[in-house]
Amino acid sequence: MKIDLETKIGKINLKNPIMVASGTFGYAEEFKDFIDLKGLGAIITKTITLKPRQGNPPPRTCQTYMGMLNAIGLENPGIDVFIEKKLPLCKNIGIPIIASIASEENPEEFISLSRRLDKIKEIAGLELNISCPNVRDKKNKTGRLGLISQDPKATYELVKMVRKVTNKTIITKLSPNVTDITDIAKAAEEAGSDAVSLVNTFLGLAIDIDTRQPKLGNITGGLSGPAIKPIAVRMVWEVSRFVNIPIIGIGGIMTKGDALEYIIAGATAVQVGTANFINPDAAITIIEGLTKYLKKNKISNIKNIRGSLII
Repeated sequence: MKIDLETKIGKINLKNPIMVASGTFGYAEEFKDFIDLKGLGAIITKTITLKPRQGNPPPRTCQTYMGMLNAIGLENPGIDVFIEKKLPLCKNIGIPIIASIASEENPEEFISLSRRLDKIKEIAGLELNISCPNVRDKKNKTGRLGLISQDPKATYELVKMVRKVTNKTIITKLSPNVTDITDIAKAAEEAGSDAVSLVNTFLGLAIDIDTRQPKLGNITGGLSGPAIKPIAVRMVWEVSRFVNIPIIGIGGIMTKGDALEYIIAGATAVQVGTANFINPDAAITIIEGLTKYLKKNKISNIKNIRGSLII
């Protein structure tokens, strides 16, 4: 039986629905000696800002039960270095490259980034990172910047502005740290987003009981890994009933079974994140597992199980 894993997100055609998540795969160069990058569905780059960012003070990561906390703080070399030094390798891989972008202080930075990347044909799409919980307000060291993705109106306005300056596929990355994620997803769709990815990390805190100090230099961080999967799957299922654009599931995907849960809940594709730190080959293994699962169950097309949850 021929198995069809092909998937489409906006204008982007993927050979399979398995992407690697922003912030967990660098700019692909870090993994080129470990796996066949061409086997992936798509690569989402580490988030890029207009100017270089040093990120948060260390420690930046710590292990938690069934997961990890990170507070990298969007460390990146900035758009100029990305285009000059990071993008050349990505151009030669032969699969869709999606650039994750974010602003530091002014949401209009998204517009500048989108305009520049819109001119680069090798960039297949943009993922708007409006939901990173690990960026602090420089003017207020005790408080975090308000997330655009926590406000439906702000989400709508930002996506609409980006839509006006690019014809590339727009994926809006949503935060789980909200009361009702469906409101945010609907706002993104109405503003012109081609897809939504959910979820970003959950805001968390870990404490060293011996020193009674936070384990992270940023105090709080984003929780990812298997611990968040049941909540993220629930959010994907909820959003799938309210929007008509593709949903990309994220959170704790370690095995083919995890990926299938998201797809059955309504996701068109998924992103593998924390698993990349444990096993560089995780995404490829999951792709192989999907093929075996479909063959075993005599299902020829991955689309046939999308949103197939029986209630």
